[in-house]
Amino acid sequence: MAEKILKIATCQFPVSEFIDKNSKFIQKFLKKAKKLGADIVHFSECALSGYGGVDFNSLDGYDWAGLVKETQKIMQLAAKLNLWVILGSAHRLTAPNKPHNCLYLINPQINPQGQIADRYDKRFCTEGDLNYYTPGNRFVTFELNGVKCALLICFDLRFPELYRELKKLNIQCIFQSFYNASQKEQSVHKHIIRQTMQGHAATNYFWVSLANSCRPIAPYPSCFIQPDGEIVKQLKLNKPGIMINTVDTTQGFYDPSEKFRGLAMKGILTNGPGQLDDPRSRDTRSL
Repeated sequence: MAEKILKIATCQFPVSEFIDKNSKFIQKFLKKAKKLGADIVHFSECALSGYGGVDFNSLDGYDWAGLVKETQKIMQLAAKLNLWVILGSAHRLTAPNKPHNCLYLINPQINPQGQIADRYDKRFCTEGDLNYYTPGNRFVTFELNGVKCALLICFDLRFPELYRELKKLNIQCIFQSFYNASQKEQSVHKHIIRQTMQGHAATNYFWVSLANSCRPIAPYPSCFIQPDGEIVKQLKLNKPGIMINTVDTTQGFYDPSEKFRGLAMKGILTNGPGQLDDPRSRDTRSL
């Protein structure tokens, strides 16, 4: 069986309301990723566009033309460097509909200008998000170097049903982009986000690239999680950075639920006998 190896560059930088400034960070990291031998480069939620409700308080007068211009620059550079890119941004809809909070999947191999192979739209928006964005309604999956991958965004984390559905699609690697930053003080996110991602990884046997903005104050840095749930590498808190991690599907990890996971996914929530004819089992009020 051919080895299925994917080298991922996970990047973080202080995302802001300035599209051109965000674009410069992104282009710089693409060049670094190429030198480091990456196959695909992963950025945070709204990495290029800035994040509604945090980086700007209104969509009125938003520079959509500037966003398109900088996106095209990034696509062209991705094609030149032959790098796949997962780019957090916003996708304009027809008025009066609010835009999608999205991840553009850029394929560098279709044409010399680069091309958007697909777009994932955040399926679960927070109550605050709904003031700025329209939720999406579909998964985006793709295969690169023989590794089956999927895209998710931030608040999707709170819905384990999404991960179970992706497991049914035989996904091996999740790219999940976050924007938990620009906070006045450390929040509960420090104690729950990475830990929840570790749980999703371990219960579904996923590799996970988690990309977050590092605009101070960020409660946690970007990290990479292997299928047993262990964080194997993370970037420095509140500092721009890039890290390379490798998905190697020939490796084996601790997965105690593997033998019984299929039962649970079919709605069989026990690995015992379906019908146990034992009165001592049925009697739940005696010793």
